[in-house]
Amino acid sequence: MPSKMYQRARFILGAAELTQLPPDQGVEIAFAGRSNAGKSSAINRITGQKSLARTSKTPGRTQQINYFCLDDAHHIVDLPGYGYAKVSEKVKRHWQSVLEGYLRERECLAGLILMMDIRHPLTDFDRQMLVWCKHVGMPVHILLTKADKLSRGAGSNVLQQVRTALTKEFDVDRERPWATAQLFSALKGTGVEDAQNTLDNWFGFST
Repeated sequence: MPSKMYQRARFILGAAELTQLPPDQGVEIAFAGRSNAGKSSAINRITGQKSLARTSKTPGRTQQINYFCLDDAHHIVDLPGYGYAKVSEKVKRHWQSVLEGYLRERECLAGLILMMDIRHPLTDFDRQMLVWCKHVGMPVHILLTKADKLSRGAGSNVLQQVRTALTKEFDVDRERPWATAQLFSALKGTGVEDAQNTLDNWFGFST
């Protein structure tokens, strides 16, 4: 059931303002991360669709909140990448305001998939996002993307470092964690099933 559900995903709208968002109902899960973390590629791999989310060689091309529906009550949300896009300060301030408003006000938001390039994890922006999620009690699942760029041993070491940081810096209880992490590669398909399992739990598909 899970993989077939994600294969049904289709684009329904892009919102440049909070007033353009669909009704705040059902369950939605947001994907966030720096503009060069491979967010669109991850969404495409998880849904099994090569061009669902637009990918580009130029990071920062996603300039709106993009909604993909699995059915009428379940949505995946692609948030604009942060911290890298070559746009004006005015545009950056606008999107910072929109993102903060979305994350703060959206009641049907069930969890955040936070993408980090495995070669550059836990940037200042990533840490700010984790601090905010901890403050509001938002579940977070980290995808350490582009895991194929490192050897298996090196990737495992980074994963352990990130998990240790979650425990020490963000008081994540390993028995009942609000933030978790895994290795992921859109190119090789590494970790796709684990990511889908987390989505299943948040969407309520596995109950």
